[in-house]
Amino acid sequence: MPAHELESDTTDPLARERAHLAASRSALRAMREDAQALDIRDVTANWVNAAVLQAQIDERIKSLADLSHTPLFFGRLDYLHRVGGDLAEGASEGAARSASDKGGGGRREGQFYIGRRHVHDADGDPMVIDWRAPVSQPFYRASRKDPQDVGQRRRFGYTGGELTAYEDEHLTDPSEAEQTSKLLQAEIERPRVGPMRDIVATIQPEQDEIVRSGLGGTVCVQGGPGTGKTAVGLHRVAYLLYAHRERLARTGTLVIGPNRSFLHYIEQVLPALGELEVKQATVDDLVATAGVEVRGTDPADAAVVKGDARMAEVLRRAVRSHVTPPTEPVVVVRGSRRWRIPAYELEEIVNELLARDMRYGAAHEALPQRIAHAVLVRMEEAGEAPDDRVQNAVARNPAVKAAVKAIWPVVDPAKLVLRLLSDAEFLAAHAEGLLDEDEQKTILWALPGSGKRAARSVKSAKWSAADAVLIDEAGDLVARTHSLGHVVLDEAQDLSPMQYRAVGRRCTTGSATVLGDLAQGTTPWSTESWAQALHHLGKPDAVVEELTAGFRVPREVIAYASRLLPMISPGLAAVESVRESPGSLEVRRVADPAELDAAVLAECEVSLTREGSIGLIAADARIPVLAEALTAAGHAYLSPGEETSAESRLTLVPASLAKGLEYDYVVLDEPSAVVDGEPDERTGLRRLYVALTRAVSGLTVVHSAELPDQLATPGV
Repeated sequence: MPAHELESDTTDPLARERAHLAASRSALRAMREDAQALDIRDVTANWVNAAVLQAQIDERIKSLADLSHTPLFFGRLDYLHRVGGDLAEGASEGAARSASDKGGGGRREGQFYIGRRHVHDADGDPMVIDWRAPVSQPFYRASRKDPQDVGQRRRFGYTGGELTAYEDEHLTDPSEAEQTSKLLQAEIERPRVGPMRDIVATIQPEQDEIVRSGLGGTVCVQGGPGTGKTAVGLHRVAYLLYAHRERLARTGTLVIGPNRSFLHYIEQVLPALGELEVKQATVDDLVATAGVEVRGTDPADAAVVKGDARMAEVLRRAVRSHVTPPTEPVVVVRGSRRWRIPAYELEEIVNELLARDMRYGAAHEALPQRIAHAVLVRMEEAGEAPDDRVQNAVARNPAVKAAVKAIWPVVDPAKLVLRLLSDAEFLAAHAEGLLDEDEQKTILWALPGSGKRAARSVKSAKWSAADAVLIDEAGDLVARTHSLGHVVLDEAQDLSPMQYRAVGRRCTTGSATVLGDLAQGTTPWSTESWAQALHHLGKPDAVVEELTAGFRVPREVIAYASRLLPMISPGLAAVESVRESPGSLEVRRVADPAELDAAVLAECEVSLTREGSIGLIAADARIPVLAEALTAAGHAYLSPGEETSAESRLTLVPASLAKGLEYDYVVLDEPSAVVDGEPDERTGLRRLYVALTRAVSGLTVVHSAELPDQLATPGV
């Protein structure tokens, strides 16, 4: 399966492919020009419809942009027989049956170019097929054992946006030996300058199965470093939007990441695939409440208790405690008549609403109508014929409104949580049998006799991120949270049970893609198993898939990092990297601690002589020292999430923000400091495991202190 370089002779196959690329780009420009030329002045009934339609056209124009640095197609399939039925969907009937040469590439019957988006010519026949179309699926899944009616699969190589090479696999030729694709390997190993890019040209069969799984079910992907789980999750969103566009356009999609740096790093993947409408957020963004500013932080023990699922029941009890059984009748005066509803009947109405376990706010709205209905029954018994207007008027009667206020008062979620965290007696009453006395003391802002004063108002309180999640839970008990059609949750292993609940209520009527690695759980509340996590998310029936083939981290590097697995996540399978890169790992001991900074800078300078991005990862406490050293040495550096470029390729990365990021070369400063920066050894070793696995081409570990025992063993 040799790769063929471009020749100047126009009879060369690659030259014809380059001509097809030029013709496809021309067709894409024509599609964009057609969209720009649309005149909607006479096709809309009013200005509102016109604005909506114009916005849709503008989005269409954006999606038709031709990115010069991004190949328009990356592969070609030559089917043995005519394609029809479901497989031809997305290709067009004309392409499936056409036998004539079209465009610059001489496309024949059963021949399809696979790319990031659909491109058609002036006759409507496709020049490029969207990678998500059924006809494209064999590009990722066909093999010699199962060719799926594909005679030849062709991959293309690009340099600077120019098509420069091709590589063929004849899947039904028994005389051709099976080999690893050099172009595929080169694309995987291409230097990482800039934000995360799509993997649409390199999706592997096991990844494709996850990407194309249906919208109806939730999928959880356990994947070690370099297995492509984040990319798989993003491509799954792109596929679902292709396959279920109308439904998801109504219900919405959302990608949730661990922090803003991570979201900035991945934000270009979906637009590169033509998907511009997917929103991105952190969990903190989800639970942000107007009037509640997160200004405080919790000690680890308090955050663990606040994030425990038991808090959901504490909040439920606290909300329902506001319901007061009626002791007085309601007397409604209408004209000369008085209508009396006794207390026992009111109590029956209240108990019925409680038994239905409705949202507190919905029951608050229903109660006056139920009381009004009881009044109307008495009116009918007296010979009157009241209608709905009368019932609504009774529901607004001052006596009814007063009764509702006394029985089922309005609850403000933030004020409720403020009281729980400030009032020891109120918390004890609703945490009885759920939280022990020490746990209650842990989360109280002020204890009797401590001299500390609790916040006096919602605005003055120093809310923490965990408090905001509690307010969000209380808010959902009062009024239902809007549910989306699909949610992608990345780095999911780090969420607390209450955070899982916050995400889960955003997709109660939809599905989710959950991505993570149990070995990379670096919060005190990180989940111990996906079964636990999915239970709290409200998706216990989700399918759990495991990716163990590594495509990013070199074999030598991942094997070194995997020495930590028995300690940090016993029983978890180590990643088997497909990339052999001898010399990709170097561990350097600096005898004199005073020389450590200089040694780290020297390794960064060596890395900067190579092509690609460089990440200097260090314990958070070491960042200011290294920043000063870099500046003194005249080295400009970026912060995590800032986009690297050919001119600015070095990023200084606190270990706490390294998760999810990747760099061609990584210099890791003082591993023991990374471990010591966490509250316990296991969390510290997990943080170190993350830092060790950010490198795509090479890792240099520089240390003065002793390495953790797991890494100090022979074999480096």
